[in-house]
Amino acid sequence: MPSRQTVQDFIALVEQGQYLEAIEQFYAPDASMQENSQPPRRGRETLLAYERAVMAACSAMRTLPVESWLVDGDFVVIHWVFEFTRLSGKTMRIDELAHQRWLGDKIVEERFFYDPVAALTE
Repeated sequence: MPSRQTVQDFIALVEQGQYLEAIEQFYAPDASMQENSQPPRRGRETLLAYERAVMAACSAMRTLPVESWLVDGDFVVIHWVFEFTRLSGKTMRIDELAHQRWLGDKIVEERFFYDPVAALTE
């Protein structure tokens, strides 16, 4: 079960745009991430590679300050809002809930819930 301070530290890294550092520091080696109902990506190295690809496809990425999140035992829910500017100049905004399962101070499972159509039409 993560402490509230551990979750706050994780959120702070993401808000600062330190996405790779957040994955390296807070995800277990065998962690998984899942976008809505898509198949999950598995393994921290896979998660890092995916994040690097997202970053390479963008000229800018920004995380808005987190206003709501909760910890319930091993489960954490964070309301994220991300803004992306693609290399093409197109902007996207993703307003999502991340549902995480932690084991101690590491995330072992994460699933994102957002409207993919709304994200593409911004």
